Amino acid sequence: MHRCDLHLLIDSRSLGCDAEGPHLHVIRRQNTNGAWSKSRKPWVMPVDFLVVQSADQHALERHEILDEVGSDFLLVNLFRPPYGHPVSPEAIGELCEALSTRAGLGRRVGPRICRHAMAINGVDAGGTLDEVQALLGQKSPESPRPYLHPARSGLRAAIERVPSLRELNEVGPR
Repeated sequence: MHRCDLHLLIDSRSLGCDAEGPHLHVIRRQNTNGAWSKSRKPWVMPVDFLVVQSADQHALERHEILDEVGSDFLLVNLFRPPYGHPVSPEAIGELCEALSTRAGLGRRVGPRICRHAMAINGVDAGGTLDEVQALLGQKSPESPRPYLHPARSGLRAAIERVPSLRELNEVGPR
C-alpha cells in the first residue's frame, strides 16, 4: 500500500475520491517488498478512528526518523535497516508475533489470526456475512465462513434463545 491509498478525511471529495469517511484503497500491484493484495480487483475498506490514530502516529514517527526520506509506501522500516524501505510481509508477521508476546497473549498472533479476529468481531458486533465478506475484500459469499469461529459464550447465548418446551407450553398452541 502506498501513502496515497490512505484517505483519512471525513470528506475525501477534495482528494477526488467519492468514498465516504476515512478509508483505504486496496489495490493489487507489484511491490518491491513482495507484498500484494489477494483481491485482483481494487476495493475500498472503511477504517475506524483507531486506524486513523495509528496512521497519524506512524506518520509522526516516520517524519522524526526519516525526515520524509524513503519510499511512498504506507508502512516503512523505522526500527531496523534498511530504514525508509517498505516493510516486508515477513516483517509484519514478526512484528505481530513480538507484539503478541509483549501483550502476554500466551500464543503467537500473526496477520492471518488478525483477519480471523476481524471477521469474528464483525459478526459479534451484528455485521452480516456479506458485510464481513466486503471488509475482508473477498468476492465469494462463502469466503468469510472459514474465518468464523463462534465463542463458547456465543454458543451458550444461541442455545438460551431457543424456547424450552415449558415456555412453549405456557404460551399455548400456535
